[in-house]
Amino acid sequence: MNKKIRTEAVDFLFDAILSLENKEECYGFFEDLCTVNELLSLSQRFEVAAMLKEHKTYLEIAEKTGASTATISRVNRSLNYGNDGYEMVFKRIEK
Repeated sequence: MNKKIRTEAVDFLFDAILSLENKEECYGFFEDLCTVNELLSLSQRFEVAAMLKEHKTYLEIAEKTGASTATISRVNRSLNYGNDGYEMVFKRIEK
């Protein structure tokens, strides 16, 4: 875990996110918190991660998501060398 992001402000944000009870509340909160482009970028990275997990090629991923190869590479690095956050969430949503 990157200690640089462990701050009171980030804890406060995560507490707020954990208080959300359904998808509609998520839409309301994230639309207020993020710009449209920020939210779309986050969702694009998550989609890229899912496609990498399915062993899709960079070309397939770029064509479907519009993500740059730099973004795909960054997500791939997180999947391979990160904190297993993507993997944890994928396991939970597969159920």
